[in-house]
Amino acid sequence: MDRQRLVREAAARGKYAPLYRFLRARAAPTWRATFADVEAILGFRLPESARRHRPWWSNRRKGGGHGHAMAWQGAGWRTRAVDLDRETLVFERLPDAPDPGAAPRRRFSIAEILPPHDPGPWPEGFTVSRGQIYDETGRLTGGGDTGDGR
Repeated sequence: MDRQRLVREAAARGKYAPLYRFLRARAAPTWRATFADVEAILGFRLPESARRHRPWWSNRRKGGGHGHAMAWQGAGWRTRAVDLDRETLVFERLPDAPDPGAAPRRRFSIAEILPPHDPGPWPEGFTVSRGQIYDETGRLTGGGDTGDGR
């Protein structure tokens, strides 16, 4: 298992997982945020060290490290322009981060989803007409005996 996948899995389960999910779903390439914005997403107050020490907001070269940094880096983002006095920062999507708007790429086999089924031949003497299956507007009637001899 590669390191980035481990970081993402840890970030998705950790204390800062709400921030990870928020950033993963965000389509814009940057997010100018206040510490209060981040706290609203997390549902708890940031520690005092986040307000006093710029390194709390630092990015790791290979991801990992503290849970809070894993949250944004695992989601494919980095921090910059941290202003401790104004309690603001900018989150910026990494160039190689996955696009949240893109549909996941998955190979599939139609035979797996709808396996071929051979019901065998129709029973001898079995007949069915369009009128027994559809009404005059083309909607399915549910089949069965219509009572009108068709």
